[in-house]
Amino acid sequence: MPTPYSFTDDYSEGAHPEILRALLETNLVQQAAYGTDQFTAEAIARIQAQLGPGFAGDIHFVASGTLANLVSIAACLRPHEAVITAQSGHIVGREAGAIEATGHKLITVPAVDGKLTPAHVESALAANAHFPHMARPRLLYLSNATEIGTLYTLAELQALSALARQRGLLLFIDGARLGAALASPHNDVTLADIAALADLFWIGGTKAGALLGEAIVVCHPSLKPDFAIHIKQRGGLLAKGRLLGTQFKVLFGPAQAEAGDPAGADLLYTALARHANAMAAQLAAGIVAHGHALSARVETNQVFPILPDALITRLQERFSFHPWGPASEPQHSVIRLVTSWATVEGQVAGFLEALGAWPKR
Repeated sequence: MPTPYSFTDDYSEGAHPEILRALLETNLVQQAAYGTDQFTAEAIARIQAQLGPGFAGDIHFVASGTLANLVSIAACLRPHEAVITAQSGHIVGREAGAIEATGHKLITVPAVDGKLTPAHVESALAANAHFPHMARPRLLYLSNATEIGTLYTLAELQALSALARQRGLLLFIDGARLGAALASPHNDVTLADIAALADLFWIGGTKAGALLGEAIVVCHPSLKPDFAIHIKQRGGLLAKGRLLGTQFKVLFGPAQAEAGDPAGADLLYTALARHANAMAAQLAAGIVAHGHALSARVETNQVFPILPDALITRLQERFSFHPWGPASEPQHSVIRLVTSWATVEGQVAGFLEALGAWPKR
């Protein structure tokens, strides 16, 4: 039987051809190790150009998102300090207790449309202030785009950043799908805005067309010294760091015509994310047109339809996706559909055709 087409995630494919071409073309060019190579330096310069003229931080590359979160949070906190995160935060239920394994407590609060809010942060601070008997809240963790694909507005990030600085907290942004966020038509935030508002964040490559790799951006001056040592101690400093640098050099270079940007004015990173978002928008519009509801707004490349359980079983014969959980309506469930830089438009049409063949109520 043919393998079902996957809407399970945005990393089922390998890498964008431009990245593979660059890796092959530079394969036999000898370079220094541990991220001190020419390609990594060029990648850093290209990313820095997007972070605003006042940016004076550092950029480091690691292989995975879990490692980016673990290294960043561990580097920020003393043993008695804790993280405030939304209950839906990736570090809460999808990273095997990696943050807790470093000895740091997670303080969870309700999410509003997948997002952390100042009101819930204030409540968490009030409820965790009985010192020395409680771990001291020190860091705010959020994801943009969120775990349900929604976006933080500039005003929302400004409010959280102001609160963090007022209360002596650090603001950390998980950017696994930051490309999708930046490329969304609903977005009003730039990389320069994020660099000005966050103390550190990371730019996801794994879910944006790279083979692997994430770029950690360290903004706060106090976090810069010894950050590379934290990466090394956690097993994240690659001898062949050139492999990560080469990929981000391509991602932050100009898009080619085949990436949907004939004028070449767009970054490849943005163009690939824009394609993923457009495929999700097509899916969402078709699902609604066929009479099915969505459990979350579609702002990036994740779609959460509410479908009859029998229809879900039928769809799984041709498509792979995550069952997300039961819906409030009997015999209905929420599924998650994720599109990528490589999603084929014909498969989106095929999914919608399968929906259309289902008897309407």
